[in-house]
Amino acid sequence: MTYRFTSAALSELRGALVAYESKERGLGKRFLAEVDGTISRILMAPEAWRRLSARTRRCLVHRFPFGVLYQIRGGEVLVVSVMDLRRDPASWRKHL
Repeated sequence: MTYRFTSAALSELRGALVAYESKERGLGKRFLAEVDGTISRILMAPEAWRRLSARTRRCLVHRFPFGVLYQIRGGEVLVVSVMDLRRDPASWRKHL
């Protein structure tokens, strides 16, 4: 199975990466590694994670307050949001 990011999800990922790196050198890199691990878990079992809607699921990122929101589209996982779970929980819907 393959995956790709929407432009909005990629923008969120970049923003979080920059924010963490500005707090502590190397923290952004650790955040990115955890997101990569989350995507690997999703790809191994895409239907295992919590449904947020009929099409969208969420897998939590270890060690950081983020969730990867995604949709299964044929043989592909579409990442629609790399969501900071400290913000409005419905904000991811604007990316659909």
